[in-house]
Amino acid sequence: MFICVHLWFTKKQTHINMTKHFHHIGLPTDEPQSGETYVEETKVWVTRPENHPYRVEFLRFEADSPVTGPVRDLPHVAYRLEGIDIADALEGENVIIEPFAPMEGLLVAFFLKDEAVIEYMQFREGATEFRDLQD
Repeated sequence: MFICVHLWFTKKQTHINMTKHFHHIGLPTDEPQSGETYVEETKVWVTRPENHPYRVEFLRFEADSPVTGPVRDLPHVAYRLEGIDIADALEGENVIIEPFAPMEGLLVAFFLKDEAVIEYMQFREGATEFRDLQD
């Protein structure tokens, strides 16, 4: 499944094709999950959505995680970006977590849109899944 969005940036007077591919749904949980990995920067345990039949990512936050608010409390929908830099894709959005690298070769950011939490993911060239980033 993918969604194609065409953006016009009036400042630059250029037309940019941005493709967003559905990647996963993220669900906060308090229960440990099989196959979790730890993201040190955000102090959260996550599962790999490519290993779930419905592309669900479970997120289990440590008590002292710096992540607060909607990303910690609500489900999110994640899209993999193609054809645009993550910073440009976030222009004009209500960003609640600025872009950061949870692993080498991946930038992610979170924003609110119509009260929903959305995650944009920018993989290094040629990668589309977390497993593609393993050496």
